[in-house]
Amino acid sequence: MSLATDTIFIRALQSNRNLMALISDGSGQPRLYGTAIPMPEEDADNVPAPYIIVTFDGLTNDNTTKDDPYEGDEDSVNIGIEVTARDLDELHGLTQMVRDTILSYMHENETDVDDYTFSAQAIMYDADKPCWFHVLNYLCDTKRDIHDEDQGSEL
Repeated sequence: MSLATDTIFIRALQSNRNLMALISDGSGQPRLYGTAIPMPEEDADNVPAPYIIVTFDGLTNDNTTKDDPYEGDEDSVNIGIEVTARDLDELHGLTQMVRDTILSYMHENETDVDDYTFSAQAIMYDADKPCWFHVLNYLCDTKRDIHDEDQGSEL
């Protein structure tokens, strides 16, 4: 389902044990987050790098269909993957690993993502943290929903 495409990318990243170990907090818990890093206390320190945040950055429906004037069967979903690291070398290694992991997962698993276009933003540095970060972007072609058309809407 298009509105849950971010979970596909989280599962893809979780499938790489080496990547999860590299972003582990030391107790074996990977610092992989959906949308944002939950912080229990306002005054808590920043989560230390490295970590990864997967974001659902919106979607656009392709409403070019003769059967329904409102919504078509295809959505274009934007997924962002922010990779944060302690230094530039670590960032390069992690971003390449993330990119390779996503590609391999999509080839090896049946998902609701029919196709995607990859791009990346500029590498940035946050002196307040301090850390380096890079956002990888995936523009995904997906089906609008997973309902059987004969069954109708589940609403």
